Amino acid sequence: MVDSTTGQEDMMIEISLCMIVRNEENSLPRCLSTVSAIADEIIIVDTGSTDGTKSAAMAFGAVLYDFTWIDDFSAARNFAFSKATKEYILWLDADDYLKEEDQQRFIRLKSNMPEGIDSVNMQYNLGFDAAGNVTASLRRNRLVRRSCNFKWIGPVHEYLEVYGPSLSSDVCITHEKDKAYTDRNLQIYQKRAAAGEQFTPRDQYYFANELRDHGRFEEASGYYEQFLDGGRGWVEDNIQACLKLAECRERLGEQGAVFAALCRTLQYDQPRAEFCCRLGAWHLDKGQLQTAAYWYELAVKLPRNGESMAIRNEAYSTWLPYLQLALCYDRLGQHEKANQYNETALLFHPTHPSMLYNRNYFQNLLGDRYIRLQSPEAEAGPASP
Repeated sequence: MVDSTTGQEDMMIEISLCMIVRNEENSLPRCLSTVSAIADEIIIVDTGSTDGTKSAAMAFGAVLYDFTWIDDFSAARNFAFSKATKEYILWLDADDYLKEEDQQRFIRLKSNMPEGIDSVNMQYNLGFDAAGNVTASLRRNRLVRRSCNFKWIGPVHEYLEVYGPSLSSDVCITHEKDKAYTDRNLQIYQKRAAAGEQFTPRDQYYFANELRDHGRFEEASGYYEQFLDGGRGWVEDNIQACLKLAECRERLGEQGAVFAALCRTLQYDQPRAEFCCRLGAWHLDKGQLQTAAYWYELAVKLPRNGESMAIRNEAYSTWLPYLQLALCYDRLGQHEKANQYNETALLFHPTHPSMLYNRNYFQNLLGDRYIRLQSPEAEAGPASP
């Protein structure tokens, strides 16, 4: 391609899209339609589809391969990567796609990739509110140089091991799951445990997550403790393990253990917004309103790190602490302050039923003293009352 402004050839990188799929005839067309102008090659590895997945892939010119499923996601993904022929490899799941603005960002990235970059991480948007605003996200290594021969690690909850020069891109990948969650991953872990496998710290953590997600809180607690006691986990996994251990202990009715698990996060880093909200809730449940308010106020003051690879739940630093501050100060008798906090919460989540109920409550309670905040864009970040 020649740049019309310079007359010079535009050195656009070439990309192989590599995917593993099974029974994805409904979601795959949406995914491929949003990357067809980006990928120069589409590699689809099918692990046992019985529907129209292969036909859907062929409609986009994909190169198809079969792979016998062996309860190992990394094996399948590494096989897919081995079939790529282009300079860079992009990976997606069938229920991922790129919104229009992200397609344009990706095309610009293709045309302007800095020299020497071996991996590119992108924001992965996982949760959304009713208005489509992102509520949960993380960053993942998404585009890698093929010649580096990076490998996927782990049979389940696999990760792509990368090193060398990297780039944080403004491209976002959107995830919208269209299938019900199953116990597939839990079964894989249980088979491995029954076979006597010694789990890595990462597997201990993710096995605990699977047990927790399926309501097996006592077993999950044991694996979280084992993971944390080993002292070899990634700091972000350590923090999440503490928070999830606290949740398990709460479900088991062990309130003292809840407090200990929450505070254990402070061994690994400065307070995070989620920790502050969870500790605030612990104090609120005990009627310790001033202490609860302290932690909720800290949650909204902490800086947000958009470059972190850890999962982020925006609620903990936006509407949730403001809503809880409204509750705390209302119970403390500081109704006007509570009114302002509730209005601030509504700037972030204008349709939340609890906050709309509170708005009506404060209007009736305060009369002429009621204040309604007019919203600039919520993303701009309203000022703290």
